[in-house]
Amino acid sequence: MEKSHTYRINVTWTGNKGQGTESYLAYEREHLLSVINKPDLICSSDPAFRGDPTKYNPEEMLVYALSACHMLWYLHLCSIEGVQVLTYKDEAKGVLMESQDMGGRFKEVLLNPQVKVPKASMLEKAISLHRKAKELCFIASSVNFPVHHNSVVSLDK
Repeated sequence: MEKSHTYRINVTWTGNKGQGTESYLAYEREHLLSVINKPDLICSSDPAFRGDPTKYNPEEMLVYALSACHMLWYLHLCSIEGVQVLTYKDEAKGVLMESQDMGGRFKEVLLNPQVKVPKASMLEKAISLHRKAKELCFIASSVNFPVHHNSVVSLDK
C-alpha cells in the first residue's frame, strides 16, 4: 500500500515598493519562504530576472533539492549495506533554457558527488549504490528533465 506525505509551505511576496506591480521595474522579487517550526528563508528571483544575488532563488533550490535527495538516499543505502562514508560533497549544476515566449525549462542537472570511504573493499559497492540512490530519489523521479550523475568514490588517505 502506498503512503501519502503532504508538504506545506507559505510563500509571501515582500517586494512591494509602494506601487505593487504597476510596472516591471516597480517591484522587487523578494519573498519569504516559511515552514512551520523552521527558520524563514528570505528568497528572490535569479539575478537574470531582476532578483537579489545575495538571496536563494527557486532555480538554485530545485538543484539543491535534487542534490540533497540523492545524497540522503545514498547515505541511507551505504549505512544499511555496510559502506562507511567518511565524506560526501557534491558540486551540482543545473542548466535552465529560456524560451522566446518568456518561459523556459531545465535542460538537465548534473550531480558530481565526491565520496571518500576508509577501505578498498568498500569501493565497488560504494560506486554501485549511486545507481540505486538515483532510482530511489523522490525528486529526481518527479522531474521531466534528465538528472545525470558523475560520481567519484575514493579512499580516504
